[in-house]
Amino acid sequence: MSDAADSDTYALKAADLPEIAPPQVAYRPPMPKILKPRIGVIGTGGISGSHLAAYRDAGWAVTALWNRTAAKAEARAAEFCPGARVEGNWQMIVSNPDIDVVDVTLHPEHRVEIITAALKAGKHVLSQKPFVTDLDTGMDLVKLAQDRGVKLAVNQNGRWAPHFAFMREAARAGLIGQVLSVHLAVHWTHGWTAGTPFDEIEDLILYDFGVHWFDFVSSIVGDRAESVFASAVRGAGQANKVPLLAQAMVRLDGGQASLVFDGGVPHGPRDTTFVGGTAGSLMSDGPDLSSQKVTMTTPDGIAHPDLEGQWFNDGFKGTMGELLCAIEDDREPSNGAAENLRSLALVFAAVRSRITGKEVEIGAARRLES
Repeated sequence: MSDAADSDTYALKAADLPEIAPPQVAYRPPMPKILKPRIGVIGTGGISGSHLAAYRDAGWAVTALWNRTAAKAEARAAEFCPGARVEGNWQMIVSNPDIDVVDVTLHPEHRVEIITAALKAGKHVLSQKPFVTDLDTGMDLVKLAQDRGVKLAVNQNGRWAPHFAFMREAARAGLIGQVLSVHLAVHWTHGWTAGTPFDEIEDLILYDFGVHWFDFVSSIVGDRAESVFASAVRGAGQANKVPLLAQAMVRLDGGQASLVFDGGVPHGPRDTTFVGGTAGSLMSDGPDLSSQKVTMTTPDGIAHPDLEGQWFNDGFKGTMGELLCAIEDDREPSNGAAENLRSLALVFAAVRSRITGKEVEIGAARRLES
């Protein structure tokens, strides 16, 4: 058998396919048709700037802000929403009948009390990610929102990064058939966190950073995820106390997924995503999260959609926009807290696997461990 025949037999040579027009996929951040919300923001730390910039660009009114350090809230108001009030405590935002939606940007350990109070006050809530550190607590908050007839969503802003959003919606539309595999690899430097409070988070990469990628996997495969095997290690020469290199293998019902996080690579950043299906595949590749090119391959040919926007700040416009559309349409948001618990179950299982060195079933780890 000739070498040429061998390469054909073992599919080592790509097939020549024609260029085709990309499909029409609704990947842009959703916008409510009529609803003009009045938003209160609790917590004006670093990430809040992206929230407020997105809301300003979308034309959504932020009417009140609170931060433990009032000067920070005042500075945010002056920059993004000069007409907003700076309140003396967060309870004033939660109890204000003129506020429709409360955006809680604080860290997880400070959020549960505030989210609970906001839901009891009849407010719709957008929670910063990661939503909770305990699945049972998350379920209690989901039930409270349902009982009070309000919406509770999670700011998994990566869902509306243009490349992630296009790939997710194309897969959900069945354009590549049944999903067989999801593979993500991120190669970059996360060393900027050395000496910061982030350097105290043992699973900084698998949990605090990686939750976006686990959430993407969950948004594609739903409840098909069965178990996770994960590991993490300190890279040679890294300044951080906690590991910057981590990886996870996810067993799916009828498929597989993998996540590779090379957070200690100082040069040559690269970000790739591959979703393979029975009727096609989707691939995204680029030097960083803001410069991604998507390719869709089917038996009909190869398409290269020309995507608009960037993760920052389209992702933040997407999370709030989806919540507002869900309020307007009286449905559950696609980034709803109940759905997000699946993503957290993946993360918590990965962390337990890292600790134990064993494969962990999804749902067996009920809380974040250390």
